[in-house]
Amino acid sequence: MLKKGSKLNSILTGSCPKCQEESMYLDNNPYNMGSIFKMHETCSHCGTRYKIEPSFFYGAMYVSYGVGIAFGVAAFIISYLFIGTNLKTAFIAIIATLIVFMPVIMRLSRNIWINIFINYDKDWKNPQR
Repeated sequence: MLKKGSKLNSILTGSCPKCQEESMYLDNNPYNMGSIFKMHETCSHCGTRYKIEPSFFYGAMYVSYGVGIAFGVAAFIISYLFIGTNLKTAFIAIIATLIVFMPVIMRLSRNIWINIFINYDKDWKNPQR
């Protein structure tokens, strides 16, 4: 499922979408708010530029909306259907989930966005291509 070469591996680990050899981020901890958006300019292994164009990651805002909805729906289902809370408590659970997982949602959105545009290349080491 998370084998090297899959999009899911790159998205969940935050690794380079082309070679999947290293993390795109300077700090792997998304809860370090001072460096949540700080990324390497290029991959030290394959040389892939992460910022394809200026303001490239603005598109990740649209992805974060969908990811946030997924987290909110999951929080609602767990609190309301599985635990059996009332609607008010389920709403509070949704808000708390979105606040707690905000850094994870932002990183996942960036990872998804860049993986839409850059594919894994198993022959990235071969310079003759």
